[in-house]
Amino acid sequence: MPLLNVTLPAFWEQGRPEDHCGPGEPSIACRISWAASHNPDFTRFFRTWLDRPLTGLVQVTITFLIAMILRHFAHRLITRVTLRMSEGTMPERLRERTRTIFDGSPVLLSERRRQRARTMDSVLRSIASILILGTALISVLGTLGLNLAPILASASVIGVAVGFGAQSIVKDFLSGIFMLLEDQYGVGDVVDVGPAKGTVEAVSLRVTRLRDINGVVWYMRNGEILRIGNESQNWARTVLDIPVSPDEDVDKVRTLLKETAETLAVDPPWDEIILEEPSVWGVQALTGDAMVVRVVLKTAPGKQAEVARQLRERVKKTFDEAGIAVASLPA
Repeated sequence: MPLLNVTLPAFWEQGRPEDHCGPGEPSIACRISWAASHNPDFTRFFRTWLDRPLTGLVQVTITFLIAMILRHFAHRLITRVTLRMSEGTMPERLRERTRTIFDGSPVLLSERRRQRARTMDSVLRSIASILILGTALISVLGTLGLNLAPILASASVIGVAVGFGAQSIVKDFLSGIFMLLEDQYGVGDVVDVGPAKGTVEAVSLRVTRLRDINGVVWYMRNGEILRIGNESQNWARTVLDIPVSPDEDVDKVRTLLKETAETLAVDPPWDEIILEEPSVWGVQALTGDAMVVRVVLKTAPGKQAEVARQLRERVKKTFDEAGIAVASLPA
C-alpha cells in the first residue's frame, strides 16, 4: 500500500504527451515515444529531431504504397479490358464462320489484333502510371512542406508552350489512340485512305504504314487521315456483273448464275469463305449491246477478290456449256 502511494503520484507528475510533444495535437510517433519511455527529456529530444522526419517518412511510404497498389490494380484492369476489346466487333455468327485457317494462323488470332491489343495496353498503362504516380508525387511534396504553387505554375506554362509547338504531333497521337480504341483498321486490312489504297503493314500511334498493289510503301500520319474505307472488317461482299446478249432469256441466265454460285458456296474450301447463300439481284443495266446481270455473295473479310475470280471461271464454263455468249460491257 505504501508503494502505491509513492509510485502513482510520481508517475502522474511526469505529465501527459501533450505536455512534452509541443502545442497542438501530438503526433502518433511522439505519443509512442512517450508511452515507451515516460521520459520528458527523451520525448522532447524525439519531438525536436526525430518526430517530423519519421512522420514524413511514414506518410511518404504510405502514399507511395497506396499509389503502387492502385497502379497494380489499374494495370490489371486495363489488360483485361484491352484483351476483350481486341476481339473487335464481329458478330458471333460471322465469328464462327470465319474461324478458318488460311495462311497458317486463325483469323481471330491475327497479327492485326495482337498488335492492337499490345498498343492499347501499353498506352493506357502508361497514362494510368503517369496520373497515379504524378498525383502521389505532388502529395508527397506537399507533405514535405514544399511550396507547390511556383512549380505548378511553371509546369503549366511549359505545358502550354509545348502544346502550341507540337500541335501536329499531339493531333497524330490522339488520332492514333482513338483509331485503336474504335478498331477502325489494323495490320492486314485493305484500306482506302484517299491518296493511297493498300494493305496495312504497321500501325503506331503516330504513323500508319501501308503497301499498295504496286508494292509502293505509303506512310500516313494518323492526324492527316480524314476518312478511311476498310475493305477487311467484319465481312465483305463479292459483286459480279455478268454482261450477256440482250437476246438471251433472262430467267435462264438468272437460273444458271444462281446454280453456279450456290455450287461454289458449298464446295470446299469456299464453303468456309462464303458466309451466306448467294443472291442474284437481276438485271443491273440494259443497253442495245448487252444485258448486265448482277450476282452477289457475302464473304469473309478480304476474300471477296478470290471468290470473284473463282466465280468468273465457273460462270464462263457454265455459259459455254449452255451456249450463252458473254457480251462486251458498254463503254
